Amino acid sequence: MPSFQPFTGTRYANVGANLDAVIAPPYDVVTPEERARLVSRSDHNAARLEIPVEEDGRDRYEGAASLWQRWQDEGALVTDDEPSFYVYRMGFRDEQGRARQTTGVMGALELSPPGQGVLPHEHTRAKDKTDRLALLRACQANLSPIWVLSPAPDLSSLLEPPGPPVARATDDEGVHHRLWRVSQPGVVATIADAVASAPVVVADGHHRYETALAYQEERRAATGGTAGGHDAVLAFVVELSDEQLSVRPIHRLLSGLGAGFDLPEALSAHFEVTPADPDGADLPARMAEAGALALVTPAGAWLLHPRPETVAAADHSVDSSLLAVALAALPAHDVVFQHGVEQSRAALASGVAEAAVLLRPATVAQIADVAAGGSRMPPKTTFFEPKLRTGMVFRAVAG
Repeated sequence: MPSFQPFTGTRYANVGANLDAVIAPPYDVVTPEERARLVSRSDHNAARLEIPVEEDGRDRYEGAASLWQRWQDEGALVTDDEPSFYVYRMGFRDEQGRARQTTGVMGALELSPPGQGVLPHEHTRAKDKTDRLALLRACQANLSPIWVLSPAPDLSSLLEPPGPPVARATDDEGVHHRLWRVSQPGVVATIADAVASAPVVVADGHHRYETALAYQEERRAATGGTAGGHDAVLAFVVELSDEQLSVRPIHRLLSGLGAGFDLPEALSAHFEVTPADPDGADLPARMAEAGALALVTPAGAWLLHPRPETVAAADHSVDSSLLAVALAALPAHDVVFQHGVEQSRAALASGVAEAAVLLRPATVAQIADVAAGGSRMPPKTTFFEPKLRTGMVFRAVAG
């Protein structure tokens, strides 16, 4: 089982600081326009590290490394005086308006090949890993955590915050982010033992996990196998339970099929295609009730009920796998991933996409079963929310 240990965190200065101006969403959900907006809030916004651009004649990765060092030299970032775990809580309202909380703990998770204590549930794409590896090499730091799920029973009960937070922020979606340090030896040992008691499932951050493995291999080759910070990765660990998790789907935007292509007819080989109201706000609810995906185009909307042969041909019962069977039979086309129904409709209205296929969310049980079985879902199947914010705490990786 993977070891889970406290680490000496690097954080923005000032205990209890409000970090509204310096936190940033994960790199893979930030548009160039949003990055510009984030950076305008503060010269020290974490987006400058996590999503670097060419600055002062340096390439983007050299620029990030220079900023990382300069902010420490200037005192904008400070390093804690002893290894700690960091309890991280997000307070939010779900799609039904209910008040929810997700509470987990950040620490250094031992790196091991996928399937050996750490179970991935999605495939990854090479381009994203190349970018993250270049940034890790340059900064020698985990700038944002991966998110893993632990089946350890009652892990959440061990994570009661110890007094006031050391950092707090509220993001643009109204989610409240709070961070506490935990360094008492007894509590640290109890948390470490609980997490190490069973394999963990990667929920979010597959690219960063595989990037960390690649960096570990590089450093071991360069140092003759000497152990170091490269043997672990910054991880946010949450108990594997419906109470703690909110999972949304990632939809597919299709383009490049050509004018006049009859997509409903093409998909009918794999789905029973039933007309639906394209403007109804309750379309996701109707999808859930009918056990169907949905196709939306400028010409209308349809529910897609998987045919038995499609279910048999799919790697998994999740919608992304069912749709993958059908998309493989279409002519060459482009696919873009979009996590919101309204955002998908906006892409259609603007002409960015020719069609949107809306998916139902994978369940927590499905994610756990796929990971435990040693297989993986298609890339971009799950969207965990709320999203962790980069900038709550960083982890230096020496050497």
